[in-house]
Amino acid sequence: MPFIDLSDEEIETIYNEVIKPHWERHLRDRGVTLPRLRKPNGQFTKDALVLVYLAYGYPETRWVTKSELTKFIRRFYPETPDVQAGRHLGMQSGFFIVSTRRGNATVPKELKGVGAYRLVSLEQPHPSWRPKRQRGDELDFEELKRRYGYRCATCGSKEGEENWRYPGVVTKLQVGHMNPHKPLTPDNVIPQCDQCNRADRGKWVYDDRGRVVGVAEARVIIQSIQKGYLTEDDQRRLYEFLREKLRRGEAT
Repeated sequence: MPFIDLSDEEIETIYNEVIKPHWERHLRDRGVTLPRLRKPNGQFTKDALVLVYLAYGYPETRWVTKSELTKFIRRFYPETPDVQAGRHLGMQSGFFIVSTRRGNATVPKELKGVGAYRLVSLEQPHPSWRPKRQRGDELDFEELKRRYGYRCATCGSKEGEENWRYPGVVTKLQVGHMNPHKPLTPDNVIPQCDQCNRADRGKWVYDDRGRVVGVAEARVIIQSIQKGYLTEDDQRRLYEFLREKLRRGEAT
């Protein structure tokens, strides 16, 4: 992909004349968070730089590889490792950004197996986005962690201590979504370590003991089939079940 060396003036123009007006008109009232363009010291913020680069040419946006995006960010932050802000802007801030690695978009053949992002729209939030007003503002996370003994409900790692599954990594607890298809209210939350929460976000339905009790996304099943984890008999049973369910009009 061709590298685009945006000037400071072009960065400000894209942010102030493209991104910000669309955000104000379509996304602000839906809870999407717009990153600040600059820090108090005048330096561009990383999140704003990533969003601007992905928005170049909007609405005719293109796929941008992580290496290309990282090269751009290193102009301003030379010590930056691989850029992860594309994923964060989508899943945590609400922008409609898709990734080649998440299975949530049709990927060009030349990008198969390559990490890349694309800004789909500035008029719609990310399909998986849940505004903050639906996230249970009254949740007392400290009390929830205390009830779980300050341990991850899924893997059991204790906050502040070495993660059981990832030696050398200090455990940090985060708000875990039990059922991604329901609002993130106090009764739909478990404490999860950052490792479990990041790796499994949006894929599974958990019970209050952190056990997987359901699949939350079809792509999990699709990937299982593609990788050969589901036998032909399992696939046939799944097909027959879904065919009968759809025949009866029980799609939900």
